Amino acid sequence: MFTGIVEELGEVTAVEQLEDASRFRLRGPLVTEGARHGDSIAVNGVCLTVVDTADGEFTADVMAETLKRSSLGALTPGSRVNLERPMALGGRLGGHLVQGHVDGTGTILERTPSEHWEIVKVSLPPELTRYVVEKGSITVDGVSLTVVEAAADYFTLSLIPTTLDLTTLGHKQPGDPVNLEVDVIAKYVERMLGDRSGQDPR
Repeated sequence: MFTGIVEELGEVTAVEQLEDASRFRLRGPLVTEGARHGDSIAVNGVCLTVVDTADGEFTADVMAETLKRSSLGALTPGSRVNLERPMALGGRLGGHLVQGHVDGTGTILERTPSEHWEIVKVSLPPELTRYVVEKGSITVDGVSLTVVEAAADYFTLSLIPTTLDLTTLGHKQPGDPVNLEVDVIAKYVERMLGDRSGQDPR
């Protein structure tokens, strides 16, 4: 479980294409401190399992299903990535509950800068529309954010300088893909209400 508060802006150092998967080598001295084989690290909001670590880098195998459902397949050596270690039980929940299980991908549509923040418009897959509400939470490339406007096929975000400086969202341009994870609580509520009414919520 994660909080969507990015700890480190990392970098992809190598990508090895396997038969039905990819092996990524990523640099992140902070998140690899104390990390061991089998630990989890979120990469652009995708929960990956650490294979090994050395010299501030870690290796993770990404299976075909993850590549299909996320934007990780577009990463190349030199790509910057948002990194976060799992939350510690008993610690502060700075963002919201994030599983690291991507629900879909969106695309940066527009960026509108202002004096102290920037408005970013992101496309929204139709199957996720019902989970995104004004002032609700959404995770974009692993960053816990508050929705400003929620439309049928897009939503907007207001990004503060800290988010722009410390995450990849400060560098994304219109046309770039992003990973989206909606609030898991909304999905559970929908499922339970569907079961109660006898209707399939899917």
